Amino acid sequence: MAGPTMVRDVMTARPACGLASTSLPDIAKMLIENDCGAIPIVADAKSRKPVGILTDRDIACRAVATGKNVSRLTAGDFMTTPCLTAEEGTSLEDCCRLMEVNRVRRIVVVDGSGRCTGIVSQADLARRAPEAKVGEVVRKVSQPTPSASSVL
Repeated sequence: MAGPTMVRDVMTARPACGLASTSLPDIAKMLIENDCGAIPIVADAKSRKPVGILTDRDIACRAVATGKNVSRLTAGDFMTTPCLTAEEGTSLEDCCRLMEVNRVRRIVVVDGSGRCTGIVSQADLARRAPEAKVGEVVRKVSQPTPSASSVL
């Protein structure tokens, strides 16, 4: 039996989304409640057009570790923008290539009108994609960045 071939076959559908104005503590609660590591940030609740993405690592490294008062900050202060997107009908191969080339662990999934309908993470790939593909993506995405050791 053939494995999944399209992004829609492996994505987590209907992810929790935040707005740029959503507080960091509220985003952190969403991460816990949804057992995930990233929240797509959308322009507004109606259009659900992605404008960024905020990860647990963004909160820890960009806000907490730098001594910022996170209770007064919002998703818009620390989100990565623009976020990488793929359409639901994108091939799994192309999605993995996007993750590898851009060295990202998650891609926001959109429908034909650009509305956020899902997210593909390494965990989604691990659960649903062929093992060889998963290993390749993890290996390429996990290469250390040259400046990473100089951050701390």
